[in-house]
Amino acid sequence: MPLITLRDVSLSFGGPLLLNQINLSIDKGERLCLLGRNGEGKSTVLKLLTGALKPEDGVIEKQQSIKISYLDQEVPAETKGSIYDVVSSGLDQQGKFLQQYHHLIHEIDQGNHDLLDQLAEVQHQLEANNGWHVSQLVDATLSRLELPADIEFSSLSGGLKRRVLLARALVQEPDLLLLDEPTNHLDIDAILWLEEFLLSYRGALMFITHDRSLMQKISTRIIELDRGNMTSWPGDYQQYLRHKEEALHSERKEHALFDKKLAQEEVWIRQGIKARRTRNEGRVRALKEMRDKRQARRVQSGKVQLQSNRSESSGKRVIETDNISYQYDDTPIVKGLSTTIIRGDKIGIIGPNGAGKTTLLNLLLEKLEPQQGTVSIGTRLDIAYFDQHRNILDENKSIMDNVAGGSDHVTINGQSKHIISYLQDFLFTPERIRTPVKALSGGERNRLLLAKIFTQPSNLLVMDEPTNDLDIETLELLEELLLNYEGTLLLVSHDRTFIDNVVTSVLVFEGDGIINEYVGSYQPPIKENKKNTAKKKGLTKKEKSAVKKNKLNYKDQRELDELPQQIDKLEQQQQQLHDAMAQPEFYQRNGNDIAKDEERLKSIEKKLNSAYTRWDDLENNKKE
Repeated sequence: MPLITLRDVSLSFGGPLLLNQINLSIDKGERLCLLGRNGEGKSTVLKLLTGALKPEDGVIEKQQSIKISYLDQEVPAETKGSIYDVVSSGLDQQGKFLQQYHHLIHEIDQGNHDLLDQLAEVQHQLEANNGWHVSQLVDATLSRLELPADIEFSSLSGGLKRRVLLARALVQEPDLLLLDEPTNHLDIDAILWLEEFLLSYRGALMFITHDRSLMQKISTRIIELDRGNMTSWPGDYQQYLRHKEEALHSERKEHALFDKKLAQEEVWIRQGIKARRTRNEGRVRALKEMRDKRQARRVQSGKVQLQSNRSESSGKRVIETDNISYQYDDTPIVKGLSTTIIRGDKIGIIGPNGAGKTTLLNLLLEKLEPQQGTVSIGTRLDIAYFDQHRNILDENKSIMDNVAGGSDHVTINGQSKHIISYLQDFLFTPERIRTPVKALSGGERNRLLLAKIFTQPSNLLVMDEPTNDLDIETLELLEELLLNYEGTLLLVSHDRTFIDNVVTSVLVFEGDGIINEYVGSYQPPIKENKKNTAKKKGLTKKEKSAVKKNKLNYKDQRELDELPQQIDKLEQQQQQLHDAMAQPEFYQRNGNDIAKDEERLKSIEKKLNSAYTRWDDLENNKKE
């Protein structure tokens, strides 16, 4: 039996339906990734699951006594106290007794023995409320997440605050853990830790993220919200991309056929008096239904149109550093860095939170003077700077005034463009462009910042954490723009897929002020290559001999010959199920029937992956 089931759930907030009769069931052990464009209602779904919101229509069925924990994407401003206080606050009355006990022990250790009677009373309350089990759980969770109990929460970095709030969610021992953008404010090391933690988590998990590496590694099913509808896609992110494209292609064909038939019927209804005398009233009613259906159709929301404002080429040498160093007090930030950045380079800057990435950018751009060594800037540089803190946006001015400064037009690559048309390229409607910046969401602010900096002619683009709060489609469009950008790029990001897809080399903070440069991306290529090299060098003579003799025998050759036919059969079965799932009526059936078909598709996907892997292995052995 599923932990929780949504049946025909609808919600509108007074406007068009945000959620239109959605259906969803979550089973034990599943790891579901919830995808959708900004504003599609992803966070709303999580709040429905927790019970914080109620549906306008439909039902939500939960297993009796189910525990659900929710990690919001924003850190609540009112959160106060020590790490221990915050974590134990997720336990209601037991948590209050634990907090008292923890503080009393600390005070008594400091020599305040007048509190012993009070400690005895709190111990009694803990024993009466199963508090010692909960105490062990809090201690174990703090240890597992490497959190010091007595540090003040307000003094922590954004990433550590998120880790504390995750600990608070986990001590509740939830059957279902809900995470809304869990990688926000985390550096790469913290994201890798989170991946491994979630892979080992035994409860059910549903999460929202724009981190494609995270969803690829841990999701067992993709749930997508698109124009009010919810669709389930078994498998990982790459499988989802393939199946989604097939479904959209099918939808486009279906809409084209429908529109063609509607056009034909409109011609018929407008024919002269002779046609009206013989008019088929059933056909007239059918036409009215077609008109209503066409009017109700919700098309996909537009894509952000990204175009940079080109400047004349800079000199060939853009930035050169010679043995530069910089430190705060006694803490080295940059130590002995020498590098040359050439026109057209796309440089990723990677390191833990607080390592000094923004400081390095300021040194490279001569906004900060090195304490040792020299920085030399090239000629004819036009710099556009994307600031992660969005300091160049005026909170009190409107969207339009932030971009155009009171003008009705902007100039992009020599062409004048009306500000409304330009902002529509970034998905701001004419009705919204007079909204003040302070009323915008995080994703809208990032889109506005992109709109603003791309009005500036540039040949050196500096981007400090540009990917926060952007949906995946906008991320991919930004990737494409940066790949085609003819100038030089300096990019700070914790998004591994984004870095991998864009940069040509990376500067990596390795600790103690040491910054090393690597060609290509940072992602474990460097580490994996070292690992693989070590493995090759470490082969014994016996192992080398076994590798050389690894030719195909009769049985393997026969298996290799039969595999293409097996794969073809599995792909046909897979396609049949995809076609069925692309139909709206598929999700109007009995929940058990839907689950059986989804399980069957999972099984086929698993067999296909195994077959392809086996085919590759046999082919490789054959070639050796």
